[in-house]
Amino acid sequence: MQVPPIRLLVTGGTFDKEYDMIQGQLYFKDTHLPEMFSLGRCSLPIHIRTLMMIDSLEMTDSDRQIILHHCSTCQENRLLITHGTDTMVETAAYLAKAGLDKTIVLTGAMIPYKFGSSDGFFNLGNALAYAQALPAGVYVAMNGIAFPCNNVRKNRRTGFFEPLTQPEEA
Repeated sequence: MQVPPIRLLVTGGTFDKEYDMIQGQLYFKDTHLPEMFSLGRCSLPIHIRTLMMIDSLEMTDSDRQIILHHCSTCQENRLLITHGTDTMVETAAYLAKAGLDKTIVLTGAMIPYKFGSSDGFFNLGNALAYAQALPAGVYVAMNGIAFPCNNVRKNRRTGFFEPLTQPEEA
């Protein structure tokens, strides 16, 4: 069975932060995604492109336009975007407005990968599965759940993503 390739766009966020023990600060160096795929024994055809390495609180609509440009012009129809969690929902909404006929999944981490106890591995694996399985649209994949981009928020009190509206019980 031929698996269609996935385009992975790296934008930074906690996923790729490192810790400077001397300065006591988080910073960006290089993306950790190739190392994570190697450790996870990932055999999917993935094309990685680093667009930027920024904290999502610093992301502007100009940055989002760059992300949208790469989503709309790449050959792949299944995309995964690593993104900081603070403004991930805003970027997802921005991308959704374009109405691309592609499956776009945004994911991130609350704890940097280099800390060793990151949720990033789990979120990355889930996001890859969702990028392959979900129909065209824009989604946020965090905490084991794929949320449609118009029904998700980050709960800053709990640190989890959750739906804006709860599904009605049958």
